Amino acid sequence: MIDVQAPHDRSTTVHHQEAVMGTVVTIDLFCRDGLDVDLCAQPVLNAVRVLHEADLVFSTWKSDSPISRLRRGEITIGDCPPVVAEVLDICRTAMANVNGWFNPWALDGGVDPTGLVKGWAAERALDELRAAPVDGAMVNASGDIASFGGLGDVTPFNVGIVQPNHPDLVACVVELRGALATSGTYERGQHLRNPFLGTNEVSVASASVTGPDLAMADAFATALAVGGPPVMALIDQIPSYEAFTIGLDGAWSSTAKFPFIRGNSPSAS
Repeated sequence: MIDVQAPHDRSTTVHHQEAVMGTVVTIDLFCRDGLDVDLCAQPVLNAVRVLHEADLVFSTWKSDSPISRLRRGEITIGDCPPVVAEVLDICRTAMANVNGWFNPWALDGGVDPTGLVKGWAAERALDELRAAPVDGAMVNASGDIASFGGLGDVTPFNVGIVQPNHPDLVACVVELRGALATSGTYERGQHLRNPFLGTNEVSVASASVTGPDLAMADAFATALAVGGPPVMALIDQIPSYEAFTIGLDGAWSSTAKFPFIRGNSPSAS
């Protein structure tokens, strides 16, 4: 179901939720001057299709998915749909950027691109929404967000990053510049893995990365949660990406240009 809302004046939002990829993905479209929802329906349906197609290929919960069969050694990459090789190439790029702190090949059971593929799928879904007559759109995959535009010509989207020890409270608000990914163990438990030690320990309670592409931001946030300050120093050298962490002791740290709006900055916390 596509939910149409008119929150104020002539602006209109289109809202859709879909259970896919082991989580709930939310699609939001915004148009300040109102819109014809019929012109948005097909782009939203196309975005949903893209998400389901990604789930069929990359779900490690589906025993017959190509990635599950690849992990068990039943098929080769050449036997998989071409997008598998594409995603694994992106994984290699992300891995090189953070000196191996993100490493899908270091996980139990075989290669597992889960730490990146959700962001990759959200970006592909977002591309489908560009055909809609809107000022901005967001694809929110369980807190990892891909976006374009905003609330108008000069008003970007603002989103909150939660307190890891109180997920019902917002730690700070940031300007959404394309993508925002946040990683930690406060919602899903000890699911992150140190690729060098083979342990499930993390260095920080919450790690967030902003940048132009959610697949990369997703991978970098995973690496940052595990590696902590050394990974933040690496991200600081990657053009257009910024990072922010909340430590296990509650202390804040960030790269210089992380786009804080409210909550100020680590130096003011």
